[in-house]
Amino acid sequence: MTDTSDTRPADSEVQAPRQSRLLRLMRYLPLIAPVLLWAVPCWMLLHTGQHWPLPVTLVGTALFALGLVGMPLAMGRGHGRRQQDGAAIVGDTLLGASWVLFTWSILLGVPLRLALTLAGVGESQDRARIVTWAVLGITAVLLAWGYAEARRVPRVRRLDVQLPRLGAGLDGTRVVLITDTHYGPLDRARWSERVCETVNTLEADLVCHTGDIADGTAERRRAQATPLATVRASRARVYVTGNHEYYSEAQGWVDLMDELGWEPLRNRHLLLERGGDTLVVAGVDDVTAESSGLAGHGAHLAGALNGADPDHPVLLLAHQPKFVDRAAADGIDLQLSGHTHGGQIWPFHHLVRIDQPALAGLSHHGARTLLYTSRGTGFWGPPFRVFAPSEITLLVLRSPHPPTRP
Repeated sequence: MTDTSDTRPADSEVQAPRQSRLLRLMRYLPLIAPVLLWAVPCWMLLHTGQHWPLPVTLVGTALFALGLVGMPLAMGRGHGRRQQDGAAIVGDTLLGASWVLFTWSILLGVPLRLALTLAGVGESQDRARIVTWAVLGITAVLLAWGYAEARRVPRVRRLDVQLPRLGAGLDGTRVVLITDTHYGPLDRARWSERVCETVNTLEADLVCHTGDIADGTAERRRAQATPLATVRASRARVYVTGNHEYYSEAQGWVDLMDELGWEPLRNRHLLLERGGDTLVVAGVDDVTAESSGLAGHGAHLAGALNGADPDHPVLLLAHQPKFVDRAAADGIDLQLSGHTHGGQIWPFHHLVRIDQPALAGLSHHGARTLLYTSRGTGFWGPPFRVFAPSEITLLVLRSPHPPTRP
């Protein structure tokens, strides 16, 4: 790998964020969401005809009220200025549990009660209680399964990606993508070691980390991130910042990744050369970097490609999929991103789609640009993954003109 670029921010690339009525409404979600998440299940499971004994109703209502008050308080202590890991674990767990309970109270509770009514099953109270137990049961199962999915070492997702401009000498180049590890309040140092061990079985030419390494500063999460130093690649290990780095002293993470032997691609590129052919491997800071106030940080594609031969294919690392609009306009061949987590806890993916052009997998944009969006290697906040499994991705780059075999 040869470093051939300079960091030259291009102010003309900075785009004003696109606003919509729905996105403006989402600003108020932190105020509205806790009330909905706890009040709706409380009403549907305790106060819609079940006629539970008074002690059950009082205790149940008190638990929902405790969740409504306790969740935002715990999250404020955990993710605010105090950064108390114990409080963050409690708040995040309550958030995930309330989301699943809210979702299935509506999606299962309403149609099940209607079906039982139409089928003439029992009395009104019996039907209401059946719905309550069914919702609680499926919530418990999904939370247990989702916790196991979040804490496991991700499965490896393998796919071939053909790039029309890729030279025959680079056919078969193995690119491993990890992203959104989100080292955080739950200590996952051992999990981090096992992820790196899995990556090392894939015999990668290039290993990429597309940001959101952790929640917290590099100094605070160093022990969980240190296993990244053991990752092996025959050519290079490259990294770009995600939005969460800019909540936690981003330059500290850039410096730590450099210390661990990774190449931070901060609006610059490297060349991967083999068999007489060349692939430009470029990276940009996250799109939130410009507003972070950190000197020299910002997503500048022109700077990342400065000095690169325009006839060479380009592999671009950009944390958020929505950067693909700029990538496609510039004729990038393949963009690798994370950020979405695939929604993490179904059906949150519907909200993710409001902000991002892709949720997971390979998609086409513009005349020739491909975008691969990873569901992420770790998890953010709630320690659950429901119908959105994590992944370590192996992309084998293919040329339309594979080399002639002797």
